[in-house]
Amino acid sequence: MYATRSARAIALDIALVSTTPLRFILYSSTCLVQTLSQSKTTQKDTAKKPTKKGVADDLGPIFLTMLMFLGVAWTLHQWSYSPRALELMGATDYVAAPLPLKMSGGDPYLRALMRTISAAESNTKDPYRLLYGGKRVKDLSVHPDECVRIVNGPNKDDCTTAAGRYQFLTTTWELEARKYHPERPAWYEVWEQPSFEPVYQDEVVHAWLADSSVWGTDLSVLLQEGEVSMVLQMLSGTWTSLGYGIENNSMSALLPRIYEEMLEEELAGA
Repeated sequence: MYATRSARAIALDIALVSTTPLRFILYSSTCLVQTLSQSKTTQKDTAKKPTKKGVADDLGPIFLTMLMFLGVAWTLHQWSYSPRALELMGATDYVAAPLPLKMSGGDPYLRALMRTISAAESNTKDPYRLLYGGKRVKDLSVHPDECVRIVNGPNKDDCTTAAGRYQFLTTTWELEARKYHPERPAWYEVWEQPSFEPVYQDEVVHAWLADSSVWGTDLSVLLQEGEVSMVLQMLSGTWTSLGYGIENNSMSALLPRIYEEMLEEELAGA
């Protein structure tokens, strides 16, 4: 047999040593040396006296390799999500109208909708860096994942990780970026985090809104038919500041008119 220890013992060891990179590397190296040594011993014994191999003999090294691979993946995942010291900047001024998008191209009706969403969520001079509460984050290489205490509304005293022009929660960004980010990590790169740079915030939201399987209808077609209020109501469960749900703000009642203004700009620039 390649491995003389039980699977349970091996799994326990991996759970213990994976807490630090050095311990895991040392443990993996030791396991590899032991496995190779036991393999040579087994080969010598087999040459002297033929034995009948069982299923466990074949699956032992495979199972061990799988456990080691999972340990590496888990360790790298923990490294990538280790706490980072955020460099925060002060609040910035609000603007009279939502700023143009950083992405180029796309459906002008959806682009106008995106600017309308940001009118309710982040209508400032620097929306892509905005955290809940008004402060801004300097580093946009990944979602900031900063949980800020909510000071009013139905969720008062909870905390929120909302960030960026569309106030993505960390969990929402991770989910949608995995599907729509133009440079999303491969399925096996569990430790990688997609960039949160402005153009990617736009591109993820545009692709999300364009996916009719998510919303049960083609939002662009509804917008072209003039159903702006219907679309805003459909999206209010995702972006609560659009109104129609648990939250309203000073912009909610103005959003249909803002959309028409944004659409005029987007069609002119298309």
